[in-house]
Amino acid sequence: MKTLIALLATLAISACQSGDPLSAKNDYRTSWWYIGFTEPAHMTVLVETSAVEDIKGRVLHHIAAGAAARSDNENGTENARGWVGVGGAGMPVTGADLPKRLFVRWQSIVERQTYAGWIDISESTRDIMRNSTAQRCHETPQFTANPSAALNLGLAPGGIIQVWVWDDCFRAHKVDRGQVNVEPLGPYLGKNEGRYAWKIKDSSQRYIERFGIPYGSW
Repeated sequence: MKTLIALLATLAISACQSGDPLSAKNDYRTSWWYIGFTEPAHMTVLVETSAVEDIKGRVLHHIAAGAAARSDNENGTENARGWVGVGGAGMPVTGADLPKRLFVRWQSIVERQTYAGWIDISESTRDIMRNSTAQRCHETPQFTANPSAALNLGLAPGGIIQVWVWDDCFRAHKVDRGQVNVEPLGPYLGKNEGRYAWKIKDSSQRYIERFGIPYGSW
């Protein structure tokens, strides 16, 4: 009798778990997470390289690079101040656990300056990343859970790095922030005779002449 009761109790628990509308137990999940980059409006950025040290102490180099997404449209208003929206996170980071810290080296085109350094990722940020795939969004339980955790680094003049992560309902949360130093070797670690990837765009030049670079707003 005791065996029968225990079996019925186990079946009841299993039924409750399988009936959880937010359960992501059987949803598809990737073995990687995503990273992306965002620039303030008019403040063009080129990421030369990036790296991660994960929570197991492994360091992976050259995980992502390239142009950053803009945080807003460029409509001529003073919209480079602060962060207005955040870009996507479209580059997969394979072979790494969740990040302990991230390295970025990037060109700030409008400043003609190169920045490089590490930013620490907090445990609370990693918790959001973990939870983002652990269950379905309570607002849309009919849809499968996010298959991958994702974060985005906002890169701004002055060497500012702002981190966002997405939750289980794919809402972006503004989390960690840091400031890194100027790369003394300049763009491409001095291998391109100090030349930057792009010229300053005419629209960016006009914006800066009118409003300046809004240091301190990021």
